[in-house]
Amino acid sequence: MLQVLGGQTAGNVDTGLLIIAARSSLKPTVITGGLLLVAGGYLAIIRRFSRREISIDYNNILKVQGGVGKSTVAVNLAYTLAGMGARVGIFDADVYGPSLPTMVSPENRLLEMSPENKTILPAEYLGVKLVSFGFVGQGRAIMRGPMVSGVINQLLTTAEWGELDYLVIDMPPGTGDIQLTLCQVAPLTAAVIVTTPQKLAFIDVAKGVRMFSKLKVPCVAVVENMCYFDADGKRYYPFGKGSGAQVVQQFGIPHLFDLPIRSTLSASGDSGMPEVVADPQGEVARTFQNLGVCVVQQCAKIRQQVSTAVFYDKLIRAIRVRVPGSDDEFFLHPATVRRNDRSAQSVDEWTGDQKLQFGDVPEDIEPEDVRPMGNYAVSITWPDGFSQIAPYDQLQTMERLIEAPLLTS
Repeated sequence: MLQVLGGQTAGNVDTGLLIIAARSSLKPTVITGGLLLVAGGYLAIIRRFSRREISIDYNNILKVQGGVGKSTVAVNLAYTLAGMGARVGIFDADVYGPSLPTMVSPENRLLEMSPENKTILPAEYLGVKLVSFGFVGQGRAIMRGPMVSGVINQLLTTAEWGELDYLVIDMPPGTGDIQLTLCQVAPLTAAVIVTTPQKLAFIDVAKGVRMFSKLKVPCVAVVENMCYFDADGKRYYPFGKGSGAQVVQQFGIPHLFDLPIRSTLSASGDSGMPEVVADPQGEVARTFQNLGVCVVQQCAKIRQQVSTAVFYDKLIRAIRVRVPGSDDEFFLHPATVRRNDRSAQSVDEWTGDQKLQFGDVPEDIEPEDVRPMGNYAVSITWPDGFSQIAPYDQLQTMERLIEAPLLTS
């Protein structure tokens, strides 16, 4: 979704989603730091990403324009994280016009398939693993949405990513099947907004922020690209000022990073060597270093909040709930949670009739495992093997225990 083809563009907003996932198992994959997805102006970050754990409900569609520099941000942030010692991969999800083959220069520019287990072997450049449809051999595709979704899903989930700390996903512009597929395959942990100074950019970005809010994905930073240039001892703002600051102020996003207009930044995107690698001590590299530190810290903070949001307290025989971003803690009876399952196993999808009856759930039922699913839900495994998906919004509406039950002998 990050598209910078031949130079910086002062155009509209490109919705970029950068996901960082950790401790994930897509295939034999373990991502321990995060999965970074860049889509139309946003960087969605997922930590603890596992191929078998990837799951998210994507109920909203975002329409945004291209040209803000998501690919530039995605690639340079990925190599910044790698420079900090992290194990990083980049997934270019733009099948129609992949930009990754232009922005990096791996020695092997064709993806290969392992003959043993039929997994895709990523390309690699400067220690960062790379998967892009541009490395398949055709360069770009002409196909309908459903076919593209299948390609994206196969490339992402069958790639032999191995041990990663962060996986950066470069999303294509627009909305539709590709965005839906990716958001269903990977749980988003956080988002970084990528924008430009124009007012139109802010309007499109605002739509994205609201979408992430509904998806319970916190936006942790704003990157305002092509902000200014310095000449004759002065700083000039050719496209105006304030779009990034307006996003920060209106939506309470805590961190703002400004990127200057630099011919070297756009040239590096064409040369195959990211700017942070070509000039690691330069101004641009310092900005990305600060952004990288912010991403790492915020991911760790979010991961900590999510990991302790919902858990079963055996001492009091109750499910403790503290929704991320809220100070309100409450308790739920395990049987109440199980009886409120709304899946097809418990409720008839056609008639809405309740299939799971009150008496089917014993009062002394206890969950065997509780695991977070992104920032929006938990997966609860019950003794009968059933795995219940319980969104935070649903947990907040359930009947609460006025007092936590005490362990009785």
